[in-house]
Amino acid sequence: MTHIPLSLYIHIPWCIRKCPYCDFNSHAAPSGLPEKAYVQALLANLANELPHIWGRKLESIFIGGGTPSLFSAESIDELLCGIRALLPFRPNIEVTLEANPGTFEQDKFRGFREAGINRLSVGIQSFNAQHLQALGRVHNRDEALRAADIARTAGFDNFNLDLMFGLPQQTLAEALDDLQQAIALQPTHLSWYQLTLEPNTLFYQQPPPLPDDDLVAEIQEAGQQFIKSSWYTQYEVSAYARPGYECRHNRNYWEFGDYLAIGAGAHGKITHPAHGTITRYHNHRQPADYMQQAMQGKSRSGEQTLTPADLSFEFMLNALRLREGFPLSLFTERTGLATDHLKAGLEQALQRGLLEFNGDHIRPTATGWQFLNVVMQLFLED
Repeated sequence: MTHIPLSLYIHIPWCIRKCPYCDFNSHAAPSGLPEKAYVQALLANLANELPHIWGRKLESIFIGGGTPSLFSAESIDELLCGIRALLPFRPNIEVTLEANPGTFEQDKFRGFREAGINRLSVGIQSFNAQHLQALGRVHNRDEALRAADIARTAGFDNFNLDLMFGLPQQTLAEALDDLQQAIALQPTHLSWYQLTLEPNTLFYQQPPPLPDDDLVAEIQEAGQQFIKSSWYTQYEVSAYARPGYECRHNRNYWEFGDYLAIGAGAHGKITHPAHGTITRYHNHRQPADYMQQAMQGKSRSGEQTLTPADLSFEFMLNALRLREGFPLSLFTERTGLATDHLKAGLEQALQRGLLEFNGDHIRPTATGWQFLNVVMQLFLED
């Protein structure tokens, strides 16, 4: 296996309140957030993972949640300083912080920028008051619009806006209006994806009235055309960017790179070239339990060594999300497997007109792009 990029995912699990559609490991914030104790646990967690990645440098950091912007700028600064002391950074490392509009304060976000955050991902979801209420969001339209101004004034010239479509009782006009308002704020990156009802969420237990499949398809087609006409390029299933502003951290996931994971319930993936193995692992989910275990060097609650069948399927599950596809050599570079492992699935996909293959590059066809779930299933080994 050649050089494999290494990223770091940091999970901060607290929110002001839990949204009814959210299936992430998030918890309503207590009256006093244990910021200092949690930062100490994160750094202890990272120190304990270092033997698995000696000599490697970080390409990107992503602080997700939950709502990481609930933490103070001082805590984020302490965290990033601690990480720098433990791990070397690549030049021009991308450091993203997820933030919600209801938590935006000018001084705080200037402090985030000074601490080393150079990219924001802002969870807007919608600008429509009715839809924000249905989604359980704590911000309103004005706060969402103001968030972009605060981000720019604080020094952020690279930020993503997160939007959903297919919302309860949403019309085509309302979905396009959300997109128009988002693009008017001139983000460098846009995430636009369909609301889905995930298990273990309130929406799954008590489904709201969602648009039918035909309307969702109409919204998606019209929305993608509008985004394209606004000079954003779709480079992944739900990701659109201005030239040069693709999310490097997320690309590393899709290209089957490695990522350390610290924080409650965080999931990581690490390659061990000396053993020719790749391990996935996850941490303890409950924040209090996680903090206690992390300080004892026992952050992980489970791990799994991936089999060749796992690797083939998981690689394709990620890489086929990229609009331009991937070079065939990347499969061997990132999995350590011969390309023969893809032969059966690739032959079926080519016969059905779902993939294109020119001898060294694989990408979905227009039909394959519409039916990616079908394509991915072809690479499941019995």
